[in-house]
Amino acid sequence: MKTIGMIGGIGPESTIEYYRLINASYAERITDGSYPLMMINSIDLQKLRQMAEADERAEMTECLVSEIQKLARAGAEFGFLAANTPHMVFEEVHRQSPVPLISIVEATCKAAKGRSLEKLGLFGTRMTMQGRFYPDVFSREGIALAVPDEHDQVYIHHVYFNELVKGKVLQETRQRLLKIVDRLKEREGIQGLILGGTELSLIFRDDTVCDIPVLDTTKIHAKAIVDEALAS
Repeated sequence: MKTIGMIGGIGPESTIEYYRLINASYAERITDGSYPLMMINSIDLQKLRQMAEADERAEMTECLVSEIQKLARAGAEFGFLAANTPHMVFEEVHRQSPVPLISIVEATCKAAKGRSLEKLGLFGTRMTMQGRFYPDVFSREGIALAVPDEHDQVYIHHVYFNELVKGKVLQETRQRLLKIVDRLKEREGIQGLILGGTELSLIFRDDTVCDIPVLDTTKIHAKAIVDEALAS
């Protein structure tokens, strides 16, 4: 199999989840008791967050390419960014990367297309919900996206960094997030929900929410990574 290179730490809780999910997905495919070959480069979330919030795209790209180069020098044969928000510069990073990269957005779009979903809600950080990197990919497949209103976006962004990234999962937060999903269903007619933040899977564990399917980008990405690791 190919050696996997993970840019983790963005955030730490989802890095742990990625490691668990990749091992689990691998074990479903390979039953000889072996484990996937994987390297983790855990980088500074706050540094990357500050660049993302300031829309310092060139600096983000340079930082991520430099960290991927470390993985490549250590022997990684392909890599991935263990977070959604850094995909705002994925195309730039991909062009400069010394190894192939697996996109969380492309993998999620493929999963949505496979389920014949035509309109989806998108939760994530403010940068993800307001960015073009999800709509640009999904629109090529004729899939529309809807995001919460500005007030709800502020709330989701706040709890993402102040609760979920820190591993804090609160029932009252989940209930308020469910109300936001209901509002999107009523206002936009969404057929499913994209968890466009890798920590959102910590609070939405079920396959459905508010009677619509959940596209857990962490799980989807992990499966795509194992597929690539085992590809000839």
